[in-house]
Amino acid sequence: MADMNDNSGASNRRHADSTSGAQIHSFPTDKTTSHQTTSLNKANHKQVTFNRTELDAILRIYGFMVAAGEWRDYAIDHLKDRAVFSIFRRASEMPMFYVEKDPSLARKQGMYKVVAASGHIMKRGHELRQVLKVLEKPLKLISQ
Repeated sequence: MADMNDNSGASNRRHADSTSGAQIHSFPTDKTTSHQTTSLNKANHKQVTFNRTELDAILRIYGFMVAAGEWRDYAIDHLKDRAVFSIFRRASEMPMFYVEKDPSLARKQGMYKVVAASGHIMKRGHELRQVLKVLEKPLKLISQ
């Protein structure tokens, strides 16, 4: 009877050891520390983006030019210091133009600019709609 008690005690100890062993072998995690680290990384890696009204203005002109057969593709890059909307005639080419938003120039020359493939700045300014006018084609009169 003493052996049965010892075995039951041993099994109880094994059960207790396996329970505590799981705790010993588990990796310590501190959720508040990992959350703080994640939020700090997000703060350090904040990207410049186009907002909805800016994208609406750019895509309005892009849509007209696609319908006219002039443009075929675009790319949007959100970088650490600027956002770029590149416009392509074909997907395999270099961009024909790109619209850039650089907030560091907001108080100087204006944060928006349109740049040609050659690197020539076609227009720069504080208001995106005014800057984008350089990309609009004049309407042609079609005689019957």
